[in-house]
Amino acid sequence: MTDFSQADFDVRVEWGAPAIEHLAAEADCIVIIDVMSFSTCVSVAGERSGMIFPYPWKDASAQQFAAENDAECAQFDRRFQGQGFTLSPCSLLNMTAGTRLVLPSPNGSALTFKAKAHKAAIFTACFRNLTATARACEKYRQILIVPAGEKWPDNSLRPALEDFAAAGGLVSRLSHRRLSAEARAARAVYQHLTRAELERCGSARELNRRGFAADIALCLEEDVSDLACQFQGRYFTAHRCKKDRSF
Repeated sequence: MTDFSQADFDVRVEWGAPAIEHLAAEADCIVIIDVMSFSTCVSVAGERSGMIFPYPWKDASAQQFAAENDAECAQFDRRFQGQGFTLSPCSLLNMTAGTRLVLPSPNGSALTFKAKAHKAAIFTACFRNLTATARACEKYRQILIVPAGEKWPDNSLRPALEDFAAAGGLVSRLSHRRLSAEARAARAVYQHLTRAELERCGSARELNRRGFAADIALCLEEDVSDLACQFQGRYFTAHRCKKDRSF
């Protein structure tokens, strides 16, 4: 895999599970980006001092995992705010401090589980906390940014524009580092794509059709949080980083 590893660069970008399988061993920092909606959910929960336990399967084992961790399990189906916690970021807006929530997700959570097999620090990022995440990543030598993407009905990867753009936003805040061509491509997408265009991307259109326009707005807010979200053993928590650089 040497030709495809981007190993000569400090900041690399590669899609989904294959990125974890083939590139993560050389990284000391992995950033998983699943804008709509796992990463945004983690950010919103972190802002409220909640803890998110990622879990890759939406079945009875998720409930068991929650019980083992003294946590609540989010409902498997996306629902409107006020109907319990789900993968809808808006459903987490009223989360209270100290809440422990298992969040089953076939994308962001599943990638986190894969990344756990490696020794790298693991973060999840979204538009809401790009600068905070860049500050947290600054101390690491090899940064692997993984846009999660979504799934087609046959379970193959569907590259998600919003994830690639957010990956590029993170790259743009690390531009003083050695960037792979793939990282530069993501940065170019971020720099030339407007929020209005992202509001019309496939993932946003799906959420809008289902009545979750408020989630789209929440997911596309940029740098409204100064907290980076890091995986700590079994869960994500949020923390502030010192301003070692001006981003």
